[in-house]
Amino acid sequence: VCVPIPTHMHLYFRRTDEVIANFGTHYEQQYAVALFNNVRFDIEGGGGPQPQLLHRKVPLKNKAIFSGALFQYVEESKKWRKHFIFIPNSYGISSYESKAAYEKGQQPKGTIDCAGYRVLTSMDQYLELLGSSLPGVKAKVSSSPFLKCATQFPLILWHPFARHYYFCVMTENEQLKWSAVFQDCVRHSNNGLSEESKVQTPAFTDAVRLYRQAQGHYGTWDMMCGDPAQILANLVMEKLTPELRELIAPRLKGKMHEKQRSWMLISDAVYSLVQSQAQAQYKALVQRCEAGRPQLEASIRTDMDQIITAKEHVTGKIRALVFPKAEKLLKVSIQPYISSILEALMEPTSRGFFEVRDVFFKELVDMSKNLLNEGNKEKLGEHMEKISMLAFHPVKMQSCYEKVEQLSLEGLQQRFDVSSPSVFVQRAQILMREQTDDAVYTFEQLLHQSLEGQEGEELNKIIQRCQDRVIKKFDYDSSTVRKRFFREALLQIFIPYMLKQLSPSCLPPLHQKTKILNAFSCVLASAVKEAAVQRKHNLYRDSIVLTNSDPNLLLLGENPSIDWAEEYGGKGEDEDPEEEDQADGDPEVQKRRRMKQVVSMIQLDGGSPVPESCLEVPGVEDIPEVNEADDYTQSSPDHYLQTECKAVHSVSVHLYAWQLVTNLFTHLSLGACTLLLYRLVAKSWFGEGWGVGCFWFFFFFFFFPPSEIH
Repeated sequence: VCVPIPTHMHLYFRRTDEVIANFGTHYEQQYAVALFNNVRFDIEGGGGPQPQLLHRKVPLKNKAIFSGALFQYVEESKKWRKHFIFIPNSYGISSYESKAAYEKGQQPKGTIDCAGYRVLTSMDQYLELLGSSLPGVKAKVSSSPFLKCATQFPLILWHPFARHYYFCVMTENEQLKWSAVFQDCVRHSNNGLSEESKVQTPAFTDAVRLYRQAQGHYGTWDMMCGDPAQILANLVMEKLTPELRELIAPRLKGKMHEKQRSWMLISDAVYSLVQSQAQAQYKALVQRCEAGRPQLEASIRTDMDQIITAKEHVTGKIRALVFPKAEKLLKVSIQPYISSILEALMEPTSRGFFEVRDVFFKELVDMSKNLLNEGNKEKLGEHMEKISMLAFHPVKMQSCYEKVEQLSLEGLQQRFDVSSPSVFVQRAQILMREQTDDAVYTFEQLLHQSLEGQEGEELNKIIQRCQDRVIKKFDYDSSTVRKRFFREALLQIFIPYMLKQLSPSCLPPLHQKTKILNAFSCVLASAVKEAAVQRKHNLYRDSIVLTNSDPNLLLLGENPSIDWAEEYGGKGEDEDPEEEDQADGDPEVQKRRRMKQVVSMIQLDGGSPVPESCLEVPGVEDIPEVNEADDYTQSSPDHYLQTECKAVHSVSVHLYAWQLVTNLFTHLSLGACTLLLYRLVAKSWFGEGWGVGCFWFFFFFFFFPPSEIH
């Protein structure tokens, strides 16, 4: 395809220069504001509840996420090739010719930065998006696409501006797993702005918001994803793409699928040029601001009191002008919708956090079951090595993420100019992952400390005590995080709407968004507080747990992450001494072979003609990684009996039998429990003897009549 880049190079450069110049003006102003807020925070401090869980500073050190063999469509040769896909802890998707090429340290054939992409699992979805990207050329489902999938289970990475990537797998189960992994890559890459940068990040986000407002775009923006250079490139392409369509679309030749393919390649080439130029100009802009930071910060610290006084004076003037109009708009057009939008946000988000709690709890229960028969520290090390990466296991966390994906603002999106709920969905999913890792890391530190201090105590008792302690802290922290998320989401929905409605009558003051927020905060706080007391959402009051309520735990947060396999388990199960001897002494090759993956995989190279791309190793022996229904009401008594009898031999038989009966009576009917009680006694103690079995059957019913048992 002949891409006419040189002919229209001046157009791309001119539009990029215009956007970056306008953005730079806002950035320099907001940089000073962000620096002032940061200095004031350092002097005055910040309030709010303190998290009860510990936070891991480097969660994925020396870890990889995923790897396996996939069929990938190669654009240059227009053929499907089997490639080895490796996903490091940076979440970039790297493609190699084979697993051997990766282990030898060869450069990948290509690496995909997933920021801004969408993961599609059908050609129908892809053709619909592809057709809408080029007006006048509609792609129907029945039309001939420009590629045919190698199997019936495709995986497509789609981007509105960049190149698209095509993969195929052999089974539906593989498609689900790889789709979860790719979605995790997109989720992580979209969250590209570092929260640790207390000046540059708020300055950048506010500058983007003000720039878009100047262009007439007040609502949320679903392309606010990736690093600053990518976001700026998205800003440029948002303005440049319509001009390119008008200029290039009439000149595209060939059939419909050929035009679509040509447009995709042209857009990708332009996007790469724009991103490169935006990165260089943004870097120069930041360097200018950083060079003047020492002098500006010194002035701020010297004149802090005068600046605060002047700010309050100006705020009062603006409030006097804006408040009457804002209050009227708030009562008429916003307040009636607050409860419905808040409920739409809270239902799926709360279900997602409850699922996180259940997944974490189930992992600990499964570990306790496995340690009943083999309760040594080596087995504990193996299980904890896998649990330590639970938050970053996309397959195990997928059930949690799917709960939040049900979030819908249908009927309210157009009214309040919300482009897509994906902005809130991905933010909630990131918060869920962070809370999961905080809970796991806190459990690790508590368990490690308990194991060092009490050598003779049973492992299960130690695990249970640490588990109860962490669950309570998770409940508190998750409620605090959700309340903050709901408040931020409501602000992102309502504040742009208020700005857009009030801008014609009082435009100059509205450049300061925080002034309207003052008029809105009282109503918003009361709405969140009213929803917080509803038991179904489990949002506790912040005052339940006092600040610094567990100072000894906070000291553990300074400890490094624990290598459970090395400290308790010896060599990892994936390490093979014979393979290390064949590495020719190359440390890089040995490092790649020893690198542990969050999702354990078995790789098959050179096996069957059409190999499985990912055969997953269960995270816990005999317990599948994909969640299966464990509801007692759906399990037969025979199945539940076989599962529970495996653990009977390691604990007191009498005590365990009574615990089992008590548990089952809350879930099963009286008749099923009677039958199960008899079979448990007969099987576990006396075999299948009918005489002895009947004796115990009538013995229980004589001392414990059915009415009392109910």
